[in-house]
Amino acid sequence: MPNLPKGHPKLLNAWAFYDWANSVYSLVIASAVFPIFYEMIFNDSGKNYVVFLGYPIKDTAMISFVTAFAFLFVAISSPILSGISDYLGNKKAFMRFFCYLGGISCIGLYWFDVDNLLWSYTAYFFGLIGFWSSLVFYNSYLPDIAFPEQQDSVSAKGFSMGYIGSTILLIINLLMVMFPHTFWIETSKMAMKISFVMVGVWWIGFSHITYYYLPKGNKNTIPLSKDFIFKGFHELKLVWKQLQSNLRLKRFLYSYFVFSMAVQTVMLVATYFGATEIEWGSDDKTMGLIISILLIQLVAVVGAVITSKASEKYGNINTLIFLNGIWAVLCAFAYFVHTPVEFYATAGFVGLVMGGIQSIARSTYSKFLPETEDTASFFSFFDVTEKVGIVIGMTIYGTIDLITGSMRNAIVFLGAFFLIGLILLTRVQKK
Repeated sequence: MPNLPKGHPKLLNAWAFYDWANSVYSLVIASAVFPIFYEMIFNDSGKNYVVFLGYPIKDTAMISFVTAFAFLFVAISSPILSGISDYLGNKKAFMRFFCYLGGISCIGLYWFDVDNLLWSYTAYFFGLIGFWSSLVFYNSYLPDIAFPEQQDSVSAKGFSMGYIGSTILLIINLLMVMFPHTFWIETSKMAMKISFVMVGVWWIGFSHITYYYLPKGNKNTIPLSKDFIFKGFHELKLVWKQLQSNLRLKRFLYSYFVFSMAVQTVMLVATYFGATEIEWGSDDKTMGLIISILLIQLVAVVGAVITSKASEKYGNINTLIFLNGIWAVLCAFAYFVHTPVEFYATAGFVGLVMGGIQSIARSTYSKFLPETEDTASFFSFFDVTEKVGIVIGMTIYGTIDLITGSMRNAIVFLGAFFLIGLILLTRVQKK
């Protein structure tokens, strides 16, 4: 394997290429085909609820709660994993393990069925864990492989490659779903199941390009002990102490915790919202939903590039403040969205700000880090912050959906988090 120096173009491209590999999960599974499949199988069964511990729970609320539980697992386990990976000096192996776990779980979604919900939710649960746990180690590589002046552009490049790669696979899956007989597939539902298998194969297969170039690290010669196992939590505590003297980074993390909670929740539930709340009428719901997701992905590529350029001119914090304002308006507008045309328009604006806010948030955090070689601990803290936020966001969303019976009320509630995030960002030192 080549041992490329920090900042080398091949190393940067290889790192960014993991977005190409894994983003098919976030698009096909988390955002597009699986939510449509999920709504379809419950419609076909004639019920919109799941019986859990003897109580009926609305199907959309149930998937929110399972998602929240998966993120809670990731938030607790990632500090332990980062401690062990630091000891072994091989975070690439951990990144690869969770990539394989996620990919195999995606293949397992082929057997997702309302008559076998224990297996079904288990496969969905581990797919989430595999995807987000691998990102813990992937994100921590950014300051290791790129210099500060390169981080905005390479972060944006990763997101852009992810959008392009995942869109290519989604188009193939769309054709399979809409014209199953052309691909020698019996039904659209079977085409969706096959698309889950394709996601797993794509993710695992293309990730090897990244593994070939990423550095491995140095192994620790000290015997493994419980101190190393719980080192991650100890390091989180140390990071928190360092934040007390780094006011800018601490204030940024406060704001990130709030607006990331809302961003990730909206992204995770958007298609479920479109499937249940939009009045599709005679329009093909499946085609309409996938078109809206494609629109988001294509616009997001442009959005990520524009945001990167805007951050160079106006600064990262000012750009994030503007993006939070747009998100808040979109959440308020979503309450009044009923027709497919309105849904498409909203999806277009979501795409424009979706990639940008994630890319700039990741690179801003990387820029604000103090001089340290222990980037894994800081990114573990960053990751835990994000995951705890998602747990809270998805739990609040699912609870409001369950109590009120409408996802509209939950979406509007998320808009408040963007406003709070905007206010907190104004307190972050810009220079």
